[in-house]
Amino acid sequence: MSDINTMMSLAGQALLTQQQAINVTSHNIANVNTPGYSRQQLIMTTNTPLDSAIGPIGTGVSGATIERVYDRYLSAQINNESQGLGRWDAQKDAVALVEMIFNEANGSGLNEAMGKFWNAWQSLTNDPGGTTERQVLVTASRVMATTFNQLGTDLSQSQQDLDLVVQGTVADINRLAEQLLDLNTKIVSSEVGSVSANDYRDQREQVLKELSELIDISSFEDANGAVTVSVATGLPLVTAEDYWQLSTETNLVGLEEVVWVDADGNTTNINTAISGGKLKGLIEVRDFIIPDYMTRLDTLAGAILADVNLLHQAGFDLNGTAGEVFFVGTGTAADLEVNPNIEGDLNLIAAAADPATFPGDGRNAVDIANLQYALNIGGTQSYNDYFGAIVRDVGNEVLQSDAYYNHQSDMMVQLENQREAVSGVSLDEEMINLIMFQNAYTAAAKMITTADEMMQTVLQMI
Repeated sequence: MSDINTMMSLAGQALLTQQQAINVTSHNIANVNTPGYSRQQLIMTTNTPLDSAIGPIGTGVSGATIERVYDRYLSAQINNESQGLGRWDAQKDAVALVEMIFNEANGSGLNEAMGKFWNAWQSLTNDPGGTTERQVLVTASRVMATTFNQLGTDLSQSQQDLDLVVQGTVADINRLAEQLLDLNTKIVSSEVGSVSANDYRDQREQVLKELSELIDISSFEDANGAVTVSVATGLPLVTAEDYWQLSTETNLVGLEEVVWVDADGNTTNINTAISGGKLKGLIEVRDFIIPDYMTRLDTLAGAILADVNLLHQAGFDLNGTAGEVFFVGTGTAADLEVNPNIEGDLNLIAAAADPATFPGDGRNAVDIANLQYALNIGGTQSYNDYFGAIVRDVGNEVLQSDAYYNHQSDMMVQLENQREAVSGVSLDEEMINLIMFQNAYTAAAKMITTADEMMQTVLQMI
């Protein structure tokens, strides 16, 4: 009788164990499309055997634990490469906007405006006193100055737009840090004993990946299962018990720099210490690439202003007086303008080189027109060559960012494929497992039926 009870107990435990395995398989199938989900499996172990006269007798099977199929080293690689992917993704998009600003393909860019400006001076040499030629020159000059203004304004606006994205990215980092703390708490409280919080761990890995796409991080897991995350030069962002926030502070040029905030509200500037993630790409373009092009554009505008004004003031207008400055401004692209006096009085254009020979003297106009060929920038480049170098460098910046992004994307695809090979859910494998566990469940149920029939037979014998 006791042997029948043992058989009944053994079959019942086998039934429950196979049911657990079916539940795990169902969970895998349900999460086949869940991002970051790691396949789980029930670890089955044989129960402790009982001693008997004929030796140890097996007591069946039980589910020891549910494990996630997971490669810690592969996950660390994915997080590391995500930092590079996040950086170059943000940087390629930002420099693409800069390239649009310097777009010369539609025929209305600065290169064409400068060409029309020099051509207008050349046309003036043919009829130095002509009203039409002088009006064309003023119009071409205004168009060139406006084009400089627009380029300077667009670059500055792009910088401000990126500044807003930096602030939004900092807010996203704080949100993810708070989620990590919450998941740390859930994992530590759930894993008391030998239980593994598999789903919470998958969620935490996904949050860590998202965080690494935004900023470079270092992380490790402590003995209790909580993850500690630090940023920049080792400043803590998340621990088992707390998390810290990042913020921004306005610098001397009006842009927001990233700072780490301690428990007392004191801040540490980490702007230059950020080396990866979306923040790095945004800061690189906002603080270095765009300012470089703004400086070079200002250099070009300032050189044209100074050189044209110098020659114009050396000439004489139709009134026989020395010329005024042709352009006004501080020497930056953003405020370059044609002298309002000249716009209001075309006679003030100083085309003559000698006050005794106007209006037919156009020698000064010739000298100004010839400036376009002079190597007046650094003694090695003309204005057109200098601007061409700017446009070329912008294009190279886009190509470089795209190349780095494509490389990082390929790396991530390979790593994600490796992760899927290790941790991903295969519906074919899960269906095979489901059939296998179902058959085992049916066999265990048959054992219970057999034991019950044996019990009924014994009872009928009494």
